[in-house]
Amino acid sequence: MFSKEKFPGLLALGIFTFMSTLDGSIVNIALPSMAREMHLEMGQVTWSVTIYLVVISGLILLFGRLGDLIGKTKIFNYGSLLFTFGSLLAGINLGLHFLLFARIIQAIGASMTMSNSFGITSQLFEPALRARAMSIMSMFVSLGSIAGPAIGGFILQIASWSYIFWINVPLGIIAYLVGRKALPKDEGSGSVKDADLLGATQMFLTIVAFFIAVSLGQAQGFMTVPVMLSFLTMVALFVWFIHTEKTVEKPLLNLNIFSSKLFSMSVLTSMTMFTAGSFVNILMPFYLQDYRGAAAGFAGMVMMAYPVGMFIFSPIAGVLSDKFDKEVITFFAISGVLIVQLGYLMIGQVTILPVVMLILFIHGGSVGFFQSPNNALVMSTVETKYLGIAGSVNALGRNLGFVLGTTLATTVLFVAMSGQIGHRVSGYVKSQPEVFLHGMHVAFYVALALVIFAWGLSSYRLLTRRKTA
Repeated sequence: MFSKEKFPGLLALGIFTFMSTLDGSIVNIALPSMAREMHLEMGQVTWSVTIYLVVISGLILLFGRLGDLIGKTKIFNYGSLLFTFGSLLAGINLGLHFLLFARIIQAIGASMTMSNSFGITSQLFEPALRARAMSIMSMFVSLGSIAGPAIGGFILQIASWSYIFWINVPLGIIAYLVGRKALPKDEGSGSVKDADLLGATQMFLTIVAFFIAVSLGQAQGFMTVPVMLSFLTMVALFVWFIHTEKTVEKPLLNLNIFSSKLFSMSVLTSMTMFTAGSFVNILMPFYLQDYRGAAAGFAGMVMMAYPVGMFIFSPIAGVLSDKFDKEVITFFAISGVLIVQLGYLMIGQVTILPVVMLILFIHGGSVGFFQSPNNALVMSTVETKYLGIAGSVNALGRNLGFVLGTTLATTVLFVAMSGQIGHRVSGYVKSQPEVFLHGMHVAFYVALALVIFAWGLSSYRLLTRRKTA
């Protein structure tokens, strides 16, 4: 499939992609242990998750642009070292402030690797093999996103929470050494002084305002004055950012890449699919552990049906995408996810767990079929000199989808439960399990609506392409 010379480079890219996405979710399961050992409130230690996602999302466009200017491999290698060093620091229990500092170091490194991994993959492989390579990368991305709770639970059963971070250190060193030799050498098309630092600052502040609005909205309700002001601030900063990018000589984000309908629709479709997919991460652990009474370890094993489906079908999708029409394959993949969403609506009190695992498996397989051709479509629409920024836009959409999905799932779940029970609910109600089942189904209806929207985008993309042809 791949030459012996190129496979090590792909493996190095995949390992760091897996670790950086994994660390966005693996910490969640360790939060109770971390809070207990550091003598902190749960809300305080939760900042270790939030700050990681904020920094990655805020810097990912900057490092994508720097990759285009001074070399994607150079930025990726520096980022891999920084992420590994941050992982080493994060496992040292020196209190909350040191943990947050370490997570910022980790996040800077993760944003450097994430923003350039798809661009390097596009450079490393010729178009005839690109979708296959993207399928491997997509598999690592999705495995990292979904497998966090299961891997974290396993580590916590045999070791302390520190090893959730320290497991990255030997893997990171090996991947860095392999990557130094195997990744392509590119000098870029400019220098650091060409970077649009004003635009980068505006984008970072926009992302910070977005996260503040989302966090306050979950805590206080989305119609409160502070939340509305945060959203207005975010919009104002984003408008300012767009104005800057249109007027500066060398913008952070060349808006011309969005003139390609294929690029814009592919990124939006990916973000929507990640938003809908995040509902499973939030709702199924509640269903398995609280509603069905399964142990955390067993629930993790059931949830692993999703990444197993992805692991099996992502490479198959990559091979087919290199031989057949990528847009047709993405359309059928989203159709599969659409059908599977109906399966979640039928899960109830007496649904046997093998059926639940089958639904998760088909969902994972369908998402695996979607991601690699869609990512290949994104990267095929831009010139070589813009591969870094195109990859970082794609990664930013993925991260924002993850945050939006997590927020939407929890908000809809608890609003629906509160409406059913007659007062505000912010957790599982043991005395009335049917209230949770109602809330879960309402939330999955929202996920279904999102998938229908993505299916509509894919249909439109396919029909307009056919009409033009």
